[in-house]
Amino acid sequence: MTDALSFDGCDLRYGDSGGEGVPVVLTHGAGADHVMFDAQAEHLRVRGFRVVVWDMRGHGLSQPAAGPFTAERALADLRALIEHLALDRPVLAGQSLGGNLGQALVRRDRHLARALIVIDSAWNTGPLSWGERVLLKMAAPMLLALPARRLPELMANASAVTPSARADARRAFSQMPKEDFVQVWKAAVELVVPDPGYRTPVPLCLIRGLHDRTGNIASAMPRWAQAEGVEEVVIPDAGHMSTQDNPRAVNAAIETFLDTLTRQER
Repeated sequence: MTDALSFDGCDLRYGDSGGEGVPVVLTHGAGADHVMFDAQAEHLRVRGFRVVVWDMRGHGLSQPAAGPFTAERALADLRALIEHLALDRPVLAGQSLGGNLGQALVRRDRHLARALIVIDSAWNTGPLSWGERVLLKMAAPMLLALPARRLPELMANASAVTPSARADARRAFSQMPKEDFVQVWKAAVELVVPDPGYRTPVPLCLIRGLHDRTGNIASAMPRWAQAEGVEEVVIPDAGHMSTQDNPRAVNAAIETFLDTLTRQER
């Protein structure tokens, strides 16, 4: 990625395949970077989509962050990128925190995107049990208690199941100081605001790794799919980073959804 958008003190690095196809913006998760979508970006580009990947501020190539990472800043960055590239109602696809951002942006402006693809991400507006609320509250202190040198290895092992995906996760997590990662985690929690009556106003695709044990994703996403009346796609041989654990299956799920979306728009 060689392009950059200077916004709010940070050079946001991005890649844009260009072309006249339906635009798809791929947003990575907390602590990761655009590399996690390498397989999906190429797959979609070859099939004629205009693919945009980027690194959130403080992640990957978008450093320094120029201030604390917050949910509002991340949302403003994503909206600024869409406006900068003059994308016409892109499909927003995000993994983990990227999925949280996509949900929040669509909720604020239903006309901004034509569809939403959420991969291994929490349900922003889903109901939370007492235990789930406690876990969300305790996660940041628990992360802060971990030795900084152990965090990349622990996060990689918790996020991925294949050796190659874990290796890349260690690379990505090693780029971010522990305190910054905890700040990003806190921002993600800010986006989880229960509102059980809310329904996504655009076509929705839900994808989850079979072995994703992050937070309450494994239990909440099936309930989310049922509430929205959509099919949850469960990716075999994959954990939280299903885009890298089993890229072919994720590619197929995204392609099927986009093909259906394209037919409906004709």
